Amino acid sequence: MEETFMIDTDDFQLTQMDFFIRLLIATGIGLLIGLEREHASPEKEEVFAGVRTFVFVVLFGFLIAFLSFLFTHWLIVAGLISVMVYGGLSYWVKSRDGKIGGTTAFATLTAFILGSTTFLGFIEASLAVTVIALVMLSLKEPLHSIVRQITQIELFALVKFVVISLLVLPVLPDETMGPYDVLNPQEVGWVIILTSGIGFLGYILMKFLGGKKGILLTGIFGGLVSSTVVAWVFAEKSKEIKALSKNCAVAILTASSIMVIRVFVWMTIFNQELIGKLALPLALVFLAGVGAAFYYYKKPSKDPDINADLPLGEPLNLKKALFFGLLYSGILLLVSYANSQLGTKGVYISSGIAALTDINAITISVSKLAGNSFSILTAQNVILIATLCNTLVKIGISISVGSKSLRNYILLGFGLVFLMGIAGFLIINF
Repeated sequence: MEETFMIDTDDFQLTQMDFFIRLLIATGIGLLIGLEREHASPEKEEVFAGVRTFVFVVLFGFLIAFLSFLFTHWLIVAGLISVMVYGGLSYWVKSRDGKIGGTTAFATLTAFILGSTTFLGFIEASLAVTVIALVMLSLKEPLHSIVRQITQIELFALVKFVVISLLVLPVLPDETMGPYDVLNPQEVGWVIILTSGIGFLGYILMKFLGGKKGILLTGIFGGLVSSTVVAWVFAEKSKEIKALSKNCAVAILTASSIMVIRVFVWMTIFNQELIGKLALPLALVFLAGVGAAFYYYKKPSKDPDINADLPLGEPLNLKKALFFGLLYSGILLLVSYANSQLGTKGVYISSGIAALTDINAITISVSKLAGNSFSILTAQNVILIATLCNTLVKIGISISVGSKSLRNYILLGFGLVFLMGIAGFLIINF
C-alpha cells in the first residue's frame, strides 16, 4: 500500500503515520515537563504553567511547525515571539508579587521549541533535551545548596579548567616529535587535562560527600585524587588516635583498590589490547584489596566510628598536573631509552622505579608504547609489576608513619594483595 504524504518537498517529507507518532511524542514531552512544574509548585498556589498548559505549548510549537510548511516559515518566528511575550507577561505578573524567577518562563519557551523540533523529526535530540531539562528542573534545591557552598576559589578553578580544556588543548600540535619520536604535545596536554580533571572531580566529591558518608566513602573518593595522600593522612590519624587504626586501614586499602580502577581506565583510553590478559590479574588484586577492607569494616570493634575529612587542598592543582605531564613525558623517554639500550630488561627496571612515585604516568606511557616499542605481554607484565611497586609505597608510609595496630592491619591486607598479584603474574606468563 502506497504511503500518503501530508508534506512532500525536496527537503522534507511527512506521512500521516509519521505525523501521529510525532504528535504522541510531543504530547508526552509536554506532559513530562508540565508534571514536573506543577509538582514543584507550592501547595494551593496558582500555577502559571502546569500539566495542561505545557501540553498546549508543545502542541502549539508542533502545529506552528506544521503550518509553516503550508504557508510561510515566518509563522515559526511569530509563534516564538508570542510565547516569549506570554512568558514575559507572566514573569512581570509574578514579580509584582515578589516572586522573582524565570525558570518556568524559559521552560515554556523550551517546550515550544521542543514541539517544533519533534515535528521536524529530530526525535532523539528532542528527547535528550527533555531529559536534561527535567533533570535541571527537578534538582532546584540540591543545585542551590551546592551553589551556596561553592567558594570563589572553586569557581575560579572551574573557569580555569574550562579555559584550558577548550582553548589551550585544541591548539597544541598533534604530531610526534623529540627523541625516539614518541612525544606528542596534544597527547601530553590531554594527559594533563585528564589528571587535573580527575583531581578536580575528586575534590568536589570529597567536599560534598566524603565527610558525611564516613571514613569508607572518604577513602573511596580520596582514592580518586591520590591513594598516597589517603595513606599518609590516615596513617597519621592512626598514630594520633590509636583506637581508629582499623578504620584508617579500611580507608587506605580502599583507596589503593581504587588505584586499580584507574589503571583499567587508562588502559581503556590508551590501549584496550592490554586489558585481555590483565583483566583477571588486576581483578584479583582489586578484589583482594576490597575484600580485606570489607572484612575490617565489618569486623566487630569497640572502637568509635569516625567521619574523617581529608584536607582538600587546592581544587585545581595545575602545577601538579603540569608536573605530571612532564613526568609522563620523562617516563615515556626513559622507557623508550631503556628499551633501545637494554631491551625488555630495561623496560622492567625503569618502570618499576617510576611506579614508586606514580602509577598513572607509567601506565599511560607503557600503554602507548605497547605493540610498537615492545610486546603486549611485556607491557602487561610491566603494568602489573608497577601496580605492586606502587603499593609498596603505601606500605612504607603506613609502617613508618602509622600506629602499630595499623601496621598489622596493613601488612595482613596488602599481604593478600601481593599474593593475588603474584598469582596474576603466573596467570599472565604461564
